[in-house]
Amino acid sequence: MMESPLSLEPLFHLGPVPITAPVVVTWAIMLALALFARLATRRLTLIPGKLQTVLELLVTTIDDQIRDTMQRDPAPFRALIGTIFLYVLIANWSSLIPGIEPPTAHLETDAALALIVFAATIAFGISGRGLRGYLATFAEPSWVMIPLNLIEQITRTFSLIVRLFGNVMSGVFVVGIVLSLAGLFVPIPLMALDLLTGAVQAYIFAVLATVFIGAAVGETDAAVSEQKDTPDAR
Repeated sequence: MMESPLSLEPLFHLGPVPITAPVVVTWAIMLALALFARLATRRLTLIPGKLQTVLELLVTTIDDQIRDTMQRDPAPFRALIGTIFLYVLIANWSSLIPGIEPPTAHLETDAALALIVFAATIAFGISGRGLRGYLATFAEPSWVMIPLNLIEQITRTFSLIVRLFGNVMSGVFVVGIVLSLAGLFVPIPLMALDLLTGAVQAYIFAVLATVFIGAAVGETDAAVSEQKDTPDAR
């Protein structure tokens, strides 16, 4: 059974920096994603193999989701949104490996992910509208809304943290408790449900990040909207 997510003991130190288990698991996930990307893109061909087919299907799905949500060309946002989705998905599913606690069941990891989305929202907002235009959005629809709009920016970042942390942590605890009481086979349906919950939470986190960034960037891409409205576009 996992320990309290609010108390972490370091596994070792790198100089003065304590390294905890979620950090080590995160490094392993980053390494796995980098190796997969390297292997899948090493020999790209017009007739794709199995690995390239999986990668192309994944990229196309992420592009379609970004295009449908933001009504914009997905290229500038693909790397960030795609990486966030894949990392959260694999992190959530890492609980299936005996002895591994998913990093997303700890507040520190979820807070880091939410802060990345928060910083990306500001960066893409300034890039898309300019500094003055982005700051002007806080005065919409009236300047009296400035305090509320500022609070909204902060509260929705906290909502990202709490949503992911609560759902993943509760799933791990439930599976751990049932496993300790009922043996190995009874919790299998719960583990399958945990897989589904992990995928849904990764999808929700990525979609919310897309919505927040899309709102900061502003006006939709007319070309993408016209393409979507055209029946023969795909």
